[in-house]
Order: sequence, then C-alpha cells, then structure tokens
Amino acid sequence: MREVLTKSMARNIFYGGSLFFILIFIGLSVHSHWYIVNVSTNDAPLTASVAGGKHVWERHACVNCHSILGEGAYFAPELGNVMTRWGVQDDPEAAFEVMKAWMEAQPSGIEGRRQMPQFNLTDEEIREVTDFLLWTNKIRTQDWPPNDAG
Repeated sequence: MREVLTKSMARNIFYGGSLFFILIFIGLSVHSHWYIVNVSTNDAPLTASVAGGKHVWERHACVNCHSILGEGAYFAPELGNVMTRWGVQDDPEAAFEVMKAWMEAQPSGIEGRRQMPQFNLTDEEIREVTDFLLWTNKIRTQDWPPNDAG
C-alpha cells in the first residue's frame, strides 16, 4: 500500500463511503416503513372511532399527565397497555364499561392520591377513547413498557 494518500484516492474513499452509507440509510428507511405498515400495526385497523378517541385525547390534553407508548408526562400511569392491565383487551364492550365506570368515578377523593379531573365525557366520547386505547394496546411495541404497570 502506498504511504501517501493522493487526492484521487481521498476522493474515491469519500464517494465510495458516501454511496455506501446512503444505500444503508435508504435500506433502513424502506425497512422501517415496511415494518410499520406490515408488522407493527397490521392487527390494529384505524377506524373513525379510533381517530375520534385520539381527538378526545388531544382536546383534553391527556398527555399532560399520562404517557402513551412512552411519550408524554409521567404524573399518571402509562396508558399504552391499560386494556391489558384491566384484562379487557379482547372484549370491546367490557372495555367500554370499565372505562365508563372509571371516568365517572373521577376524581376519586382518596386522600394522598393523585386525582384525575372529571371531564364529563359523553358515552360516545368514552367509547371513542376506549377504542383509541384498545388500538394502542394492539400495537407491537417490542416489549414497551418493560413491565405490566407501565
């Protein structure tokens, strides 16, 4: 090997390395898109009710207290897997009943506990939030959160 790096050698190393890493980046981008479309959310169809639940989530700023799939505040519990924790992930009607009872019981008034405000949601809004949380519960998150408690 030569002891001197010429301009043409440096140029070839630069262009070759750049091309290599651009191809790696494109390949990883294509794989990420494929994974999201075909693996991550393929069992979780996005419906109008799920979108409505997301709108209720945003309108009431639930992310200011709760986290969902690891994003948001940590004042209140993670809600990405709440339906699994409640044991109603396979029964949308039972999930709605549990969510309705929970929302109507807030604030609990237990001394020393963090309190969730009463949002006075309609049954339709509660159903939409329930569908949204059922949808997030089905997303394959590669074992996030790391424990059942969120």
